Order: sequence, then structure tokens, then C-alpha cells
Amino acid sequence: MTVSSVRAEEETPARPAGNGRHGGRRRRGKEPDGPRRGMRILRWTAASLAVLVLGTAGAGYLYYEHLNGNIKKAKLDLGDSSIPESKPNADGQTPMNILLIGSDSRNSAKDLALGGSKADVGRPPLADVQMLLHVSADRSNMSVVSLPRDTMITIPKCTDPDNGHVFQQVGPIMANESLARGGPGCTVATWQQLAKVHIDHFMMVDFSGVVDMADAIGGVPVCVRQNVWSHTSDGHGSGLKLRAGTTPVKGEQALQWLRTRYGFEDGTDIGRTHAQHMYMTSMVRQLRKNARLGNPTEMRKLAEAATNALTVDESLGTIKKLYDLTTELQKVPTKRITMSTLPVVEWPQDTARRMLAPGDADQVLSMIRDDVPMDGRAAKHKTEQKSKDPAAPDDAIAVQVRNGTGSDTAAPTPQRAGAVAQLLQGQGFTQAVKDGTAASEAETVVQYPGADLEGDAQAVAKALGIPLNHVHRSTDVSGVTLVVGADWRTGDTYPKKQTPDKPPASAAILAGDKDDACMPVQKGFTW
Repeated sequence: MTVSSVRAEEETPARPAGNGRHGGRRRRGKEPDGPRRGMRILRWTAASLAVLVLGTAGAGYLYYEHLNGNIKKAKLDLGDSSIPESKPNADGQTPMNILLIGSDSRNSAKDLALGGSKADVGRPPLADVQMLLHVSADRSNMSVVSLPRDTMITIPKCTDPDNGHVFQQVGPIMANESLARGGPGCTVATWQQLAKVHIDHFMMVDFSGVVDMADAIGGVPVCVRQNVWSHTSDGHGSGLKLRAGTTPVKGEQALQWLRTRYGFEDGTDIGRTHAQHMYMTSMVRQLRKNARLGNPTEMRKLAEAATNALTVDESLGTIKKLYDLTTELQKVPTKRITMSTLPVVEWPQDTARRMLAPGDADQVLSMIRDDVPMDGRAAKHKTEQKSKDPAAPDDAIAVQVRNGTGSDTAAPTPQRAGAVAQLLQGQGFTQAVKDGTAASEAETVVQYPGADLEGDAQAVAKALGIPLNHVHRSTDVSGVTLVVGADWRTGDTYPKKQTPDKPPASAAILAGDKDDACMPVQKGFTW
């Protein structure tokens, strides 16, 4: 398979890059670590590579400073509104959210050689692959949720950290445009607005990383139900050509698999995300059993490939910090890693585009917000913690009430803030008033600016029957603020919600240990 066979027209590369580990320590005394200890650490490092799913955290046992210099860093959040960090559960454990981004950059000779037009050189890259990796508070499971690139969403206001240029909020617009509006921090801001969860870190890999990664691990087994050739008479397609059954793909062929749209399922970006999930779960299994990564030379290749391809947020920009992160992720067993796609439907204005599926999409996102595993194995545990800060008398608590009932598919309920403020007044919160500040929330929340008002905020939530895990600290408010969300558009009683214990069928769940999955082939693309 030649480089030219990877077609420019197949727009979306997914670029998982591998990671190694850095042990970095020396024994006490004058002698450095011996070869036996070094080999043991390298084997342990190889096993932990799989945990990051995309393999994007990187390090190695050797070349600590050299590898540190390879890692590129960028600001985490370019938006101007904050989402509070995840709250600990009753056991003091905190979930973690990592945004994995695949850039379609063609700003290097190697990236361009792997696919694309010279006309694309110099243009801002697009975030054609976006996956939110949610690690549960107890580290028992991970849920990975993909957003198809052609989903029409709202991208919030972002400020370019390099030149101060302000990109105003825009939408509906294709989801992959966020990266071009200042960098990966705008993609983070977009996800925070979309999912209403705090993003702790991001990892972004470039166009060529997947090729080096696949070569370093000796290939990733993938499966198709029939012979497939991703090629059309007018030049579209990735060029992928495989026989039915399982084939280890590496190098350019691995990139073709991850970019294939024409030839899988119905020829849309949805099928492409499913193929990417199959590849990544297979890569996880392959990394964990791949003995060749116990070889120092192979590990160095993997570490170089990973760190050269990697851009991370500033708080994650050293080998030590990546090492610490992979230590946390290593706790999750492969069988509890669940891949899914955020449910979408056709966009009414253009059937070639998609929009979030009403109901189903929020069901998936609410499971992320409530730290519920996607594999249906939810444990019954307390998620709410009562504040140690005593609440003031109800009539002494000032409450601002905002109308956040609007969404991308529905206008706000008129006068909703005033109606809920009256409800609070009737329950003794006489200082509750309507606040006209624009807001939009999928779920009703009570926000407070500092620990001295946490008890007051929880008292407001309790009076209305709002769960305590909907009470959050936020720098966007100056006092206790109730934002009435789209989940409470009408009525005097907050609707009791049963958090789903499994995602909808439209999320296309794939378990991390499922090794018999095969991609359906699109009609007309067999040979």
C-alpha cells in the first residue's frame, strides 16, 4: 500500500499515539539501576500503555529530559465561563474527565504525505476526532464518548492565547471547527458547555502519530465482515483494502482504517467512529499482551513517537505528570472500558449533517455527569455530601434565580425564573429574586461562589427537592444562584429523575474486552 493511496478526500484521521513510562529513579548508592530492574520497569510500563485507550500519554524509561522537550503544551480552557470541578463522592473519591483530540493538521511534510492537499498547509487544523474519556471516581471503569465531526453544535466565545483575538460564540456549526478558534482549549470549552462537566485535561495527537504508533507495536488486529475497498470512481475513499476477517494493520494501513468513511456501515461519519472504537479497544488488548514492548529499543521508538505527536494542557506537560496520570488510569481493567458514540440524528437543514439526538444524547451525558458506568454495572453508592458549613436562616439567604430552560432545540420557557423565585419565597426564602442574566443548563443547578455559602446553597436545593450533586461552586456567580434548567421547564415541583443505569441503544456501546467485533461493509464497496 503506497502513501498516495491514502486519499485526501477522506477527511477525518484518528490518531492514537502510544505512550511509554518513565521510571526515572536510581537506587540508593553509586550504581545506576541494573539491566534486570530496567527490564522489569519496561515490562510494567508496556502493560500500562494500554490504559489511556488512545495511547496518548507518553514517556519512556530513558531520555527523560529529551522526551520532556518533545511534548507540546497549550492552555486548557479558552472559554470565559467556568464549569466547577467534579465533586468527591461520599468516600472522598473524585472522577476525572480527559478530552482526547485528533487534529487533521497538515502543517508538516510527514502529515501532508499521509493525506491532504498542499492547499491545506498553514490553515488552522480541525478537531476531526473528539472523545471524552470519563474515569470513574473509584477508578473501577472508564467511559469513552465520541462526538461525530459533522455534528452541528454551538461553539462558545474563545480567546486565542497567542494573539488575544476573540472568537465570538457561533452556531450551529460543525463540531470540528472548535480547534480552529484558538486551539485545543476552545475544543475543551465547547465540550464543557455541551456536556456540563469540568474537563481536567486534554491530549491532542497529530496526523502522523497513528502511523508510528501502529508500527511500534507491530500492528493492530481489525476485522471486517466482507472484503472491503474504500474507493469510489470519483476519487473518494481512504484506499483501505482488506479481505474479510481479521487483519493486523500497521503504518499507513492503520491510518486508512481510522479514516475510512466510504465503505463502513452506511458511509457516514457515524460508522467511522465505530471503526475507531474497534481499533482502539483492539490496540488496548494488543498493548497489554505485546511482549516486544519489553524490548528497550522498541520502547524508545514508542516513546519518541508518542511524545513527538503529543500536545497536552499546561498542567500535564511533563513526563512525571503523564506518568502519574497513567498510574491512575492503570487501575481500570480492560473489560470495564466502554466505548460509545454520542447519539445524533439528521440535521433538518442539511441531511449530510447531524445534531444531538433529543433525549438520548442527554441520557449519555447525564451518566457522565452522575458518574454512572456505561457498561450497566453501576454500584449503589452515595454521591452526595452534606456541607459542613451551617446554613443561614431561610429568610436571610439571598437567592438569584435565572432562566436556563432554553436549549439548541427549544426556546426558554417565558417568565420561568420569576415563577421559581415565587416558589422559593413561598417556602420562606423571602430574598429570592429573578435574575435576568442569560443562561442555559440541561439540568437545574444551584451555584455558590465560596465555601462560606455552600450550606446556604444546599438549603435552597433541599427546599426544592434538587439533588445535592446539582449544587456546585462556581466563579461565575457572586452569591447563591439557582439556574432553572431544561429538565424543569414547567410545574411547581422539581421532577424526580431516575439516573439511567445503562445508555440508550443509539450510543452503540463497545466493551473494551470484546475481541470478536467486525465492521459491517457498505454496499458497493466490496471486491
